[in-house]
Amino acid sequence: MILVDSSVWIDYFTGISNAQTNTLDHILGVQSVAAGDLILTEVLQGFKYDKDYESAKMLFENVTIFEMLNRELAIESAENYRSLRRRGITVRKTADVIIATFCINQRIPLLFSDRDFNPFVEHLGLNGI
Repeated sequence: MILVDSSVWIDYFTGISNAQTNTLDHILGVQSVAAGDLILTEVLQGFKYDKDYESAKMLFENVTIFEMLNRELAIESAENYRSLRRRGITVRKTADVIIATFCINQRIPLLFSDRDFNPFVEHLGLNGI
């Protein structure tokens, strides 16, 4: 199973071709793909047209959606953020801290194109693709 971040889904739905969207295109229907509830919200809220929104919603029916946050993961996310801050690294979005922490905790690889995940790979053991 691979969890796909909104940075990749958004590029995918807008027709951007890069290494990450090509990977997503190749694994859809072949390998188990997941997203989180936060990711689902980030992706779906960006659609301007109802037709595109409905198409994306239908695609996500075949994607495992995880509930990404509870008390333990909230605390672990804060600790990961603080750990990176002590190293002089500031992650720009709280949602990215939660997503990375969830993947680390569940040992699920993350397909991403957002640079905010790089410190989690380099310092906290995130399996990034």
